[in-house]
Amino acid sequence: MELHILEFASLLRRNGLRVSPAETLDAFAALTTVGLASRGVFKATLRSSMVKRAVDIATFDELFETYFGGAGELVGDVSAALMERLELSPAELQHLADRLREILDAMDAKPTDLTRALLAMDTGRLEEALRRAAEASGLDGIQRPFQQGQFGYGMAARLGTGAVEQDLAAIRAYLDQLPLEAELRQALERFLDQRLEDLRDMVGRMVRLRLSQNDLAGREKVRIQSLAEKSFYYLTEDEIRRMNDAVTRLAQRLKGAIAIKRRRMKRGRIDIKATLRSNLQYGGVPFHLRFDRRKRERPQVVVLCDVSDSVRNVSRFMLQFMYSLQDLYSKVRSFVFVSELGEITHLFEENDIHQAIDLALRGNVINVYAHSDFGRAFQAFHCEHLAALNRHTTVLILGDARNNYNVPHEWVLKDVQRKAKRVVWLNPESRMTWGFGDSEMNRYAPYCTIIEECRNLNQLYRVIDRLVAA
Repeated sequence: MELHILEFASLLRRNGLRVSPAETLDAFAALTTVGLASRGVFKATLRSSMVKRAVDIATFDELFETYFGGAGELVGDVSAALMERLELSPAELQHLADRLREILDAMDAKPTDLTRALLAMDTGRLEEALRRAAEASGLDGIQRPFQQGQFGYGMAARLGTGAVEQDLAAIRAYLDQLPLEAELRQALERFLDQRLEDLRDMVGRMVRLRLSQNDLAGREKVRIQSLAEKSFYYLTEDEIRRMNDAVTRLAQRLKGAIAIKRRRMKRGRIDIKATLRSNLQYGGVPFHLRFDRRKRERPQVVVLCDVSDSVRNVSRFMLQFMYSLQDLYSKVRSFVFVSELGEITHLFEENDIHQAIDLALRGNVINVYAHSDFGRAFQAFHCEHLAALNRHTTVLILGDARNNYNVPHEWVLKDVQRKAKRVVWLNPESRMTWGFGDSEMNRYAPYCTIIEECRNLNQLYRVIDRLVAA
């Protein structure tokens, strides 16, 4: 069972669930306590040990049924169907198997273990043989339906179906030499033929089973790719849960890119002049490199996020992105606004991501149900927080710029641009709508260093790549 749990943990990881070795050990310890008698308890124990996020529960449940209802259930189903195909009762089938075992014991040439397990209907040994053959033939690599023939042939070879066919031919030849009743001889020959067909059926089902396991990851990837082009505005609740996982991976990607950039900055750039001077004794060949180790201050970020009702879906993603910035820069200050402006930096510092976002959107910090007034919120920022900006600060604004025909106060952005390193505005609306109706995007645009449409995950990825490269 330990081997099966390890294989199952590997299957979960291949399908996007983060299952660590420590969590696998927790599953072993828990199963030692609760036992294996109940399938429901067994499943609940693995789920509580290996699943950390609610969004992964559906994937876990599907993979559990596919795996643990897999090879063992497959062998059991084929064996159970044997009685129906042979039109025998359980007692008659058992009598036939016992008679055949006596005949095999009397033969000089002994059949292989697989043949004995097949004819004895030993589901445990057959299941183990199928799993070993699947692993040896690289069945985990199957990705497409047209590969079933290739992998089926490879698995059959590893399983040893050729040797089983030879054994069955030898058994038939031996039966011909025995003085058996015609009815018994006919029943034994039908049994042998059916078990060979059953073995081939098991191999085919095993290949299809592993394809369905691997295809689950492929289907999930396709779903995420299709969602990546879908506007944040129109995501369903289930799609939002899936996209939250994608945004988390995006944050990890951003963190890795910035970490690499920082390591390079810490080492410094090659100083060409100093390198050439120090290597004159070698004819200018740069055996010893000299680096420019000037101190570079880590950038700071100030984020202003529109959380009005019209962009609520978008706000949730942007807040998650803001949360990920906390440990990527030397200092991050985060604000939300509708008409009022409120700082939520402390929420992100003191709570986990989901609790922090819920608190930011609940209305405790500002009135999230008011009508949007970018100008008023910007004025409040100018009065209370402009002094916090310096030449190392990136100001990131997330909002649709729809101001309900209030005074836009674009002069605030002009002052912000003058003090900060750059001003980046991400707008969740299509560019085609900017400047129309109550949109003040055209008034704010002259005072922004970067303006990007950011309506879906793919656009967010492109924006992040641009920010990291800058």
